[in-house]
Amino acid sequence: MAKLISKTYGDALFELALEENAVDSLAEEVQMVLNVLEENEELMKLLHHPKIVKEEKIKIIQDIFKGRVSDNLTGFLEIIVDKDRYNEIPSIFRFFLDLVKEYKNIGVAYVTTAVELKDAQKEDLKKRLLETTKYETFEMHYQTDASLIGGMVIRIGDRVVDSSIKSKLEEMSRNLMKIQLKL
Repeated sequence: MAKLISKTYGDALFELALEENAVDSLAEEVQMVLNVLEENEELMKLLHHPKIVKEEKIKIIQDIFKGRVSDNLTGFLEIIVDKDRYNEIPSIFRFFLDLVKEYKNIGVAYVTTAVELKDAQKEDLKKRLLETTKYETFEMHYQTDASLIGGMVIRIGDRVVDSSIKSKLEEMSRNLMKIQLKL
C-alpha cells in the first residue's frame, strides 16, 4: 500500500514538474525538503502527533516552507498533510527523485564487492555500465561484503547481476544436491 501511495503522489508531482517545465528546480527543492525532514526528527514527530489538528499541521508546513520553496511544492505538502499521508513524504519524494533521474538518463548502480575497488577499477566498471545500458551517466554507490568471497553484485533498479563466488558456490551446492548417486 505504501508503495502505491508513493507512486501515486510521486507521479503526480513529476507530472506537475513536467507541466511547469521545472524538473530541475523542483528536484532541487524536493531534495532540500527531504534533507530538512530527515535532519529534524522533531518535525516528523510533530506531524505524526495525534493531538495536533490537521489545520495546525498545515500551518506548520506553511510557516517552515512558504517562501523558501515554490508555491507548487508547498501546496503539494499541504495536500499530503491534508490527506494524512505525512508519514509517506520521504518515500514519495524518493520516488519522485528516482523518476527525475530516469527522465534525465541517470542510472543508479549499487555495487557490492568482497574487497574495496581501486579508483581505476571503479572507472572501468562505470565505463562498462555506460556502454551496456541506456544511461548517459551513473550515480555509483559502492560497498564491501567479505562474505561474497570474490566477484561482485551490481543492482540497477530491479535488475541484479550477481557474479560473486558466494552465489556460484551456492549454485554448485544446489546442483550437487540434485545428483543422485547410483550404487
